Amino acid sequence: MNVADTLIQTALLGEAVDNGPAPIFVADETRRYVAVNRAACDLLGYTREELLALRVDDVAPNIPRWEEMRSNGSLAGTADLKRKDGTMVPFSYIAGETVVAGMPVYVSVGSGSD
Repeated sequence: MNVADTLIQTALLGEAVDNGPAPIFVADETRRYVAVNRAACDLLGYTREELLALRVDDVAPNIPRWEEMRSNGSLAGTADLKRKDGTMVPFSYIAGETVVAGMPVYVSVGSGSD
């Protein structure tokens, strides 16, 4: 694959992820959100800027399995996420560690329902 093809693929993937139907949350090692897609914002009722100012603990106050995910490399389960209005929504997810731009991050992809 040449450089132009790689750039096109990267742009397409980025747009697909941001506009995709599944909520995606990306957090750093300090559990601060560093990226979220539109579905994540819609699910929780935050703007992207508001959500990026939060930490995992602000949104998923009862997520006791963070260290398990870090030690195993990935984890699947269900957590209750706290919306901006204070209500809770169940979120089925798969989460795991990856490296982006040389930085370890933790990506969670899933679905929420009322």
